[in-house]
Amino acid sequence: MITPDVLTDYIRKFLPDAVVTVTDRTGTMDHLKVVIVSDGFHGKNLLDRHRMIYQALDAPMKDGRIHALELTAHTKDEG
Repeated sequence: MITPDVLTDYIRKFLPDAVVTVTDRTGTMDHLKVVIVSDGFHGKNLLDRHRMIYQALDAPMKDGRIHALELTAHTKDEG
């Protein structure tokens, strides 16, 4: 299990300006819907944006704290 605050900290190490919204999809805090808004995504396609997020969340993905992610990633302008 991972808390929204800890997940946000992992993401902000890679995207310091990120606004992160975490929704627990199953009540177990390991199946998550995550919306990330960051200007760090500017000029990146969807695949590259997801790669950035997965890189940021590598440790909790590998150790099982996160089992499944539904991602939305956009810049502030894309709102």
